Amino acid sequence: MGVGLDIGSKTIKIVELKKEGNSFKLSGSGIIGFKGASPDRFKEEKELGDLAQVIKKLHKEAQISSKDVTIAIPEEKVFTRIIKFPLLTDQEIASAIKWEAEQYIPIPISEAIIQHQIISRNEREVGSGVKVLLVAVSRNLVEIYVKLLQSAGLNTIKAETELLALSRVLAPKDRVSLIIDFGASSTDIAICDKGILSFSRSIPTAGNAFTRAVAQNLNVTPQQAEEYKKAYGLSSSQLEGKIKGALDPIVRLVSDEIKKAIYYYQTEEKGDAPSAVILSGGSSGLPEAVSYLSKALGLEIVVGNPFSRVSLTPEVSKVVAPYAPLYSIAVGLAMTDI
Repeated sequence: MGVGLDIGSKTIKIVELKKEGNSFKLSGSGIIGFKGASPDRFKEEKELGDLAQVIKKLHKEAQISSKDVTIAIPEEKVFTRIIKFPLLTDQEIASAIKWEAEQYIPIPISEAIIQHQIISRNEREVGSGVKVLLVAVSRNLVEIYVKLLQSAGLNTIKAETELLALSRVLAPKDRVSLIIDFGASSTDIAICDKGILSFSRSIPTAGNAFTRAVAQNLNVTPQQAEEYKKAYGLSSSQLEGKIKGALDPIVRLVSDEIKKAIYYYQTEEKGDAPSAVILSGGSSGLPEAVSYLSKALGLEIVVGNPFSRVSLTPEVSKVVAPYAPLYSIAVGLAMTDI
């Protein structure tokens, strides 16, 4: 069994999977809304206790059997870099990574948890070397998550970045792909080469910014703006295109940042252009979002299905299908150790 817990800024998702050959079976899942502070913004003990009770309730109602959980750390709180080494052995890279990390991480090494993953090894005479993905996060932040889960009666067995989880569950294994994850507070971008995360970037503009733009332009409450956004999205034919007009500058800003990320990956990392684009997260379901971004980026886009390798009963499928894009991180986390 593997359990993934994704604590977003608006919703919390949990998934339990059982391995069956090359695929998985869904043992339990659940999603719940939450309006309190997220773990990275806790200011007092009561906030931790309130969220712990919500997680405890979700774990019980989703009928999750295991208390061992893998969690995701918000991408905007993670420092991710691609580092290039000469043709060293895996052991030599493991020894060198700490010293190399000092120049890339804006917090003291003693206060960070550092992990690395070898992306590629080129042993040809021209351009030989090793590309390594470096990931670092504040030790204090991870300890807050561990304490939170302990308060909920759960054990943290692993912490991982959101984009690593998404890459595992959504990225095709036969090509270069781009994953765009629309969260509430950030849009996270991953470029994966044959399923392996090779580049990442986080933009502090996403669902909340879309809602604010609608609220300001139409002079309505945030609650009304959220409903308008979900109902009409980027459709020019609905509500005289007023919602699209409000969203247009924000979505264009995001699409421009995505273009910059692709350009950087091709020019600086010498990577191939993505041939597949996968959307994930809450705002991926906005009406006309796929066609809008496809036109803006000049690429074919699909909404990712995290349950493509998971067997579901027809009854369960009917329940989770409307929320599938929200479950992607939790499903990817649940696949880590099984």
